[in-house]
Amino acid sequence: IPESGHKYYLQFSTEDYRTGEDAGSCLATVLYPKKKSPPVVSIKCSRTKDKKEIQEENNRLYQRIRHQTKPITGNNIPDSYGNIEPALEPVWALAVAGSSSIMWEKSTETLGYFLAQVKAVKQWMRKDDFIEFDYTVLLHEMPTQEIISCHMRLTWLPGHPLKVKHFCAPESHSLDEGSGAESGSAAGASAEKGAKF
Repeated sequence: IPESGHKYYLQFSTEDYRTGEDAGSCLATVLYPKKKSPPVVSIKCSRTKDKKEIQEENNRLYQRIRHQTKPITGNNIPDSYGNIEPALEPVWALAVAGSSSIMWEKSTETLGYFLAQVKAVKQWMRKDDFIEFDYTVLLHEMPTQEIISCHMRLTWLPGHPLKVKHFCAPESHSLDEGSGAESGSAAGASAEKGAKF
């Protein structure tokens, strides 16, 4: 679009990241402005699961984490063979959801990201009902093949948006990259400004 940028029309299907089952299909438009600013996205999706089923899955995940008697900690998830310990699957699920907001914010028309690994994770025990984790995640940047390290603090309670604060410090990029204010992830994640850890 002259004077505005490039606009893309997309149709794609989604799948459950754990089971690979069909999770629905989406139609989207994405406008990458000529000036350096976040893309303008409009998206509509049809789901194969109803809202109640999604809420039940969220509650099961939450209860698995909430009923731990001591803080969850872990390193190198998945391991070098691609395995995830069953006890750490809920931590990985939250990392997938939380890192999606970082990837959404950092992606450009020519760069994309994938969650490669949770390098480290530590749960914070809270007195309220929210669960909170500190993560160090490794994002795989495409097509450069760089690995970007990000610190992410994630707070969540079912029925509330996932809150993500992050700070990414890749060697080849400026060190002042931090959280923005974009909503991201199908789970309704939101990033918060000013997160420097």
